[in-house]
Amino acid sequence: MAELARNPAGTPIPVGAEGADRENRELLSALAGKQGARERAVGENTRRVVLASLGVMQDQKAGRKRSRSLALASILVMLLALGPFVWRVADDIIGGEHWTDMATQTSIWICVLCPAILAAALVAGWARIKQ
Repeated sequence: MAELARNPAGTPIPVGAEGADRENRELLSALAGKQGARERAVGENTRRVVLASLGVMQDQKAGRKRSRSLALASILVMLLALGPFVWRVADDIIGGEHWTDMATQTSIWICVLCPAILAAALVAGWARIKQ
């Protein structure tokens, strides 16, 4: 290892060449594996950053799943709630009832407005998430 502490020409390094001496000592310690603490610190820092990024990505994925589940549940509830009204409107129209009948008009308005309100809420939620 003593030959690594020499100049490329093979002559010993003069005492006044502090920079070259320091560079050679760093080279020797790197080759001997004495910089493990520095490499370990860099590795730990990198690991922390990667794990933090993974946590953020998992939180974002969970938020998207939650939003999708909420949208699906609201659509299902809306379909279950509107089922009787749709049935009544279909029965009244097939049965020859008048469109101007108060019960038929109320059912038609409910069948039109509730899905429109649900769609507006879903679009507003998606627009907010996109921003």
